[in-house]
Amino acid sequence: MQTQGKTTNQREEEILNELKKAGGSCRVSFLAEVLGVTNETIRRNIRTLEQSNIVRKVHGGVHLVEDLSEATFESRISTHADVKARLGSAVADTISDGDSVFLDIGSTTAYVAMALKQRSDLFVVTNSAFVASTLATRNGNRVFLAGGELRAHDGGAFGAEALDLIGRLKVQFAIFSVGAVNAETGFMLHDLEEANIARVAARNAQVKIVVADNGKFNKRAPVALGTSPGFDVFYTDTQPPAAIRSMLEDREVDLVVVD
Repeated sequence: MQTQGKTTNQREEEILNELKKAGGSCRVSFLAEVLGVTNETIRRNIRTLEQSNIVRKVHGGVHLVEDLSEATFESRISTHADVKARLGSAVADTISDGDSVFLDIGSTTAYVAMALKQRSDLFVVTNSAFVASTLATRNGNRVFLAGGELRAHDGGAFGAEALDLIGRLKVQFAIFSVGAVNAETGFMLHDLEEANIARVAARNAQVKIVVADNGKFNKRAPVALGTSPGFDVFYTDTQPPAAIRSMLEDREVDLVVVD
């Protein structure tokens, strides 16, 4: 969370912790009930937090002031590189020579692609220029890059042409990065077009895998994927908080913690 001020007491810290658990926003009455205080106590602390530009008060509720935009691909791929490399190798270990796989534009997915350079005869579908260039023209792979203009900040292809190709090619595995993993909302992305691609790719895959490091826990992003993709497995590097584990169990998503 990016804030311009600091909390002044333990109650404010408790409010911020509950806001994070709730995905960044909730009602004043909910905070009062959870923390065992009056609505007025919550409002008084919220006023102080708002003066420090940590939260924003809305009718009946409060939001964290947080930058929900996503960093560039170059910045993301260099962040937590060691962790992402371990996650990428673990996911790649589930894929054998000759398998078919969809890979999205995420930075963690890029590490899966790099780990898959040791495989051969793969059938790869992707909307990521990085993934395509990593796995094409090597070891007998067939790589299908979704059409459309490539975005400047991440080399991803989106729009009708990309959706059409991904919707026509069925794969054994679909591997997705996410922008946030939230106990209440589930898996979240920063972009609606990315969510559209994810849902189409998930419909055409036998096994749907999400991979994300612990820095995504209890964060939020603008677009919730919901339950419709029906993800099967979540790979991460640290045991998630209990609330996130409960969310995964409710959605019947297997958890794999990579040591």
